[in-house]
Amino acid sequence: GKYTYVRVKRKAIKNIYFKWDKDDLIVTCNNYLSQREIEKLIKKNQDSLIKLKERTPKSDLKSNEMYYLGEKHIIEFDGVSKTYIDGNKIISKDKDELQKFLNYQCVVIFNSRLERLKSQFDDLPEFRLRIRHMSTRWGVCNTKSMTVTLNSELIKKDVSLIDYVIIHELCHFKHMNHSSAFWSEVERYYPYHKMARKMLKESQND
Repeated sequence: GKYTYVRVKRKAIKNIYFKWDKDDLIVTCNNYLSQREIEKLIKKNQDSLIKLKERTPKSDLKSNEMYYLGEKHIIEFDGVSKTYIDGNKIISKDKDELQKFLNYQCVVIFNSRLERLKSQFDDLPEFRLRIRHMSTRWGVCNTKSMTVTLNSELIKKDVSLIDYVIIHELCHFKHMNHSSAFWSEVERYYPYHKMARKMLKESQND
């Protein structure tokens, strides 16, 4: 797949083992298993693979923590600083400044991902990107107003999930429904869409 990177390790073993290393799926198996068989097994087991990858549920976050691009960060307010990231810490003056920083990052990151992904499509109409907080949806494609709207909460998600939502919405310019034609279009650009959808669904209550 284009987004989840699969690394295969060959050993003299009978069974096949899966484990995650950040976003890479490590597959350990014997020398006789073909690439196609491995891909079939990944597809077949994708639900349990997602469970394996799942991050700690949101309820485990302490009040001074947040997810930013899929990684847990500790927030420190110091009353003076312009917001910056230092390792797994986000240091900011106060809540308002932090929100401004996150809004700005949404604009920068969502636009740069969109530009990158747009180039893979050859028949997109002219449209505008909007970013706002939405409580029930990650993205919306409106062909009347020619806008794609992304949920600002996506800034908490791994970039591969942001990419999935963008691709999902871009495919709606071709198919305005969720027909099988739509899903096979999504699959062309994002083979692991079921895994992405499941990961987003499970965090919908964040």
